[in-house]
Amino acid sequence: MDFNSLPAILTPDLGLLFWMLLAFLVVFFILAKYGFPAIVGMVEKRKAYIDESLAKAHEANEKLANIQAESEQLLREAREQSAQIVKDAAAARDSMVSLAEVKAREESARIIAEAKAQIENEKQAALKEIRGEMARLSVEVAEKVLRKELSSDAAQMEYVDQLLDEVSSNAK
Repeated sequence: MDFNSLPAILTPDLGLLFWMLLAFLVVFFILAKYGFPAIVGMVEKRKAYIDESLAKAHEANEKLANIQAESEQLLREAREQSAQIVKDAAAARDSMVSLAEVKAREESARIIAEAKAQIENEKQAALKEIRGEMARLSVEVAEKVLRKELSSDAAQMEYVDQLLDEVSSNAK
């Protein structure tokens, strides 16, 4: 293989290598002086931005966890309040039912007492009326019996004597 037949770039001579090395060093120096700090600065800014974003995300996650805990606490409190309201309502209902039962018993006792009193009054009135009617009938019967027995003057005199004897014997 003959190195002379290859292109010059593959087989550079010493002068070309010097100028290539010099160009590389100049470009490297310029990049090191101006390019790399800019690139490193942008990478640092990007890293800071990512770190800040991660911190904000972490903070947001913590806030979300706090909000979830607060919402669970509020839900728990709401459930407790709901249970208390239901308990209070049940107690109020029971109280009202008990009060209504007591009032109903009192009212029924009053109505029964009034009915008994009315029945007793009507009974007394009926007895009084019956007694009055019995007395009237007794007087009528007695009158008819006495008229029949005392239809003669002798029977009347005998009856008067008998009554006087009874009165005098009772007086002794």
